[in-house]
Amino acid sequence: MDSGMTFSRPITDRYFEDYVQGDVHRFGTIAVEADEIIAFATRFDPQAMHTDPEAAKRTPFGGLIASGWHSAGLTTRLYIEHYLTHVASLASPGLDELRWLKPVRPGDTLSVRVTVLKAVPSKSKPDRGAVTSFVEAIDQAGEVVMTFKVVNIIGKRQLAT
Repeated sequence: MDSGMTFSRPITDRYFEDYVQGDVHRFGTIAVEADEIIAFATRFDPQAMHTDPEAAKRTPFGGLIASGWHSAGLTTRLYIEHYLTHVASLASPGLDELRWLKPVRPGDTLSVRVTVLKAVPSKSKPDRGAVTSFVEAIDQAGEVVMTFKVVNIIGKRQLAT
């Protein structure tokens, strides 16, 4: 499994300039636990395939699976812990093309692969830019289980004067 690239600066000193179009980064692992699947779905996505292990056996999935929103949350955790700057993230206007490609199950371990699609300096606000990233959640078998594109507004590094 490829390890991806490494940023030249730590996440606590990462700015717009550090997100280079075409770079691919691979980060982290997070475990998927049955009790968390059930707790999340009971509150936010109460369908039997997510909340009831016995009933889930009778679904087309043949067992308990995580809500796609839970999978997105786990992926976002890895994205924020390892990829998104901790000092210059200003906001996100949203994400596009969210796809759930494969069920996420108890016992899976997810990691993320993030490709910098583009980094465009702001024309109206010279202290920042927009970074568009393609995010892939990958299971322990190396299979992509979820993808989305996200835009983050990221501050530029202040130049010494």
